[in-house]
Amino acid sequence: MRISRQARRDAKHLFRSCQVNGLLDEERARRAVQQIIAQRPRGYAAILSHFERLVKLDFDRRAARVESSAPLDERMASAVRANLIRKYGAGLNIAFAQNASLLGGLRIKVGSDVYDGSIQARLNALAESF
Repeated sequence: MRISRQARRDAKHLFRSCQVNGLLDEERARRAVQQIIAQRPRGYAAILSHFERLVKLDFDRRAARVESSAPLDERMASAVRANLIRKYGAGLNIAFAQNASLLGGLRIKVGSDVYDGSIQARLNALAESF
């Protein structure tokens, strides 16, 4: 489906109106979608489609995944959490996971940013340099 410029503008305006202090308010977003569906303005399907895309992008940007080879102790996990919140702001959804293939260190993915401080990444970089 091709989305017109006006529909994109309307979706961006709708998305901005659903934010509170820079964070998306789920309840406002639900009410806004319900109102659009009830009113059915011209091009409402395109507006909702683009709005859905903006919400998904915002959700992905606010999701962080921290992988380590062994479980992190509470002190280390809270330090990582504090540093990520300081860098990316409040409202970050942080998930901790174990990945034995890392051999050691951490791999952190926030949105499209990847910070790979794992031993496996260092070994791969060393192998590529030869």
